[in-house]
Amino acid sequence: MRTPVIAPGLGVETLAARPMPPPVRDSIAHLRYNECSLPPYSERFRALNFDTPPGLKVESGQQGKVVRLSGQWTAFALARDHASTKRGVVERLRGVGEEAIRQWDLLPIERLDHVGGQALWRVWGRKLPERVMLSDTQKEIFERVALLDANREEPERTDRIDPITRLGLMLFSFFEHLHGGISMFGVFMLDLIGLVRRPKRIPWTEISANVYSAGTQALGITALVAFLIGIVLSYLSAQQLRMFGANQYIVNILGLSVIRELGPVLSAILVAGRSGSAITAQIGVMRVTEELDAMQVMGIPHGLRIVLPRVLALGIAMPLLVMWTNMVSLLGGALAAKLVLGIDLSFFARSLPSVVPIANLWIGLGKGVVFGMLIALAACHFGFRIKANSQSLGEGTTTSVVSSITIVILADAVFAILFQSVGL
Repeated sequence: MRTPVIAPGLGVETLAARPMPPPVRDSIAHLRYNECSLPPYSERFRALNFDTPPGLKVESGQQGKVVRLSGQWTAFALARDHASTKRGVVERLRGVGEEAIRQWDLLPIERLDHVGGQALWRVWGRKLPERVMLSDTQKEIFERVALLDANREEPERTDRIDPITRLGLMLFSFFEHLHGGISMFGVFMLDLIGLVRRPKRIPWTEISANVYSAGTQALGITALVAFLIGIVLSYLSAQQLRMFGANQYIVNILGLSVIRELGPVLSAILVAGRSGSAITAQIGVMRVTEELDAMQVMGIPHGLRIVLPRVLALGIAMPLLVMWTNMVSLLGGALAAKLVLGIDLSFFARSLPSVVPIANLWIGLGKGVVFGMLIALAACHFGFRIKANSQSLGEGTTTSVVSSITIVILADAVFAILFQSVGL
């Protein structure tokens, strides 16, 4: 006779034909009979109605109030009850818990999990009431809740920093960044001296690539902003000059303000927001992808291959951008002056060299060189301080842009003080 063999994990299947003793054969037949006699899956779980909402009923008697709970007191049922009603059963239970209750009856509850137990435990003040009717399963749940509540860890205290300590920390952070920036500038100067001694090591490819990305690709946005700034400045100045009959002095105002101040500062702010953030993000991504560590292991200096090309590139590109910004801004101002004051473009071009000394142009170009190098150094400094996570990358990029713009404004103030008697 061929009888089935039970394979572990596969149920009762005819896997091989081998003789079996009668006791084993009888047990297999009994097993198969029991499997066939089980009700279907839907019938087995039909008695558990998961749609029953949590119920709360308060009965008043001579000796006091009795609270009877019913339905499903589970996480799913409580969440659905809170979403479907304006005031959930937990909120109503808290109001009931503040009153004088003689007895709690939890026997009508169909299902109770730890979430429902925690809700009742908090309403009871983290202890069982004196008179409460519970089933054995409910007692076990509340015993576990009480055990967890007894071993609960207190939240860590957050130390509040007073304003004086916060000011001191800010000063320490400022001097730390200042030390890091000066150190990076020193490394840059040493690398530059080394390249002067060995011109063959000059990274021409990296320098030209950064000049293109920071200078050539920024011509469009700088031209648009400079043209609009020139129009606005010329229009506002013309309104005031017309009142005094000094229309021809529009050339003096536009020429001096644009060539000496607005051109370099406007170009520096745009480059700091565009190229400075890009440099910081590039170095930060290199930190995240561990390229900086790989370069250090291979013996490739970060200053020679990362910092120096970008500083030199911005030092070269910024004066050219300043010159481009001056030209476009003066063109916009000249067009606005012609429309508002009727000043001819040829008169504007002939009068500009005589009313604005050439020293102002050299001061503006010198500002461009200094601003470009400062922006690159600040961007590299904050890029190397980025940690290997996305949050640090975003924070470092934002800090780099804000710091670069602040450094540009401070440097412009220093230039104004040093050259206050030059070109005026």
